[in-house]
Amino acid sequence: MSQVIPERKLSFSRSLVWLACIAGTVHAGFSLYWALGGQWLLATVGPWAVQLSVQAPLEAGLVLGIVAVGKLLAATIPVVVAYERMPWQRFWRAVSWAGGLLLVMYGGVNTVISGAVLAGVIRPAEGYDLNAMIGHAWLWDPLFFLWGTALVLSLWYSRRISPAVA
Repeated sequence: MSQVIPERKLSFSRSLVWLACIAGTVHAGFSLYWALGGQWLLATVGPWAVQLSVQAPLEAGLVLGIVAVGKLLAATIPVVVAYERMPWQRFWRAVSWAGGLLLVMYGGVNTVISGAVLAGVIRPAEGYDLNAMIGHAWLWDPLFFLWGTALVLSLWYSRRISPAVA
């Protein structure tokens, strides 16, 4: 008995992997933009990012460039795997599962925590940077959560099942 993926599930799964790719590519694009010296929305990451870009622009550019490449690979490899154009499918699916679950947890927890800080439910003793907190609550961490959720759902819907279950 061979395992199959029903066409409607495969189509839905591929839509989700493209959504994950878009979210990840947006993240990668901003990291690359900042690596090249861009400043727009950098304050929404945190004051440390702004200070690093001013005090050590070469080092910041190198680190952010590596981060951008890593994010871009993490965003695009699952698409290539979804279309079965990558060797070691099982390995890359396992890596994607781990990465997707990590993104869901990281993005979800940080979105909730930063939202709670903004709502006054959590009050950090040392205070907080408002721009960074808004960036994490409303932009970067929800985008990580979306990326991970779309990826995990894509993997779930594209799992191989026996014809009797389909």
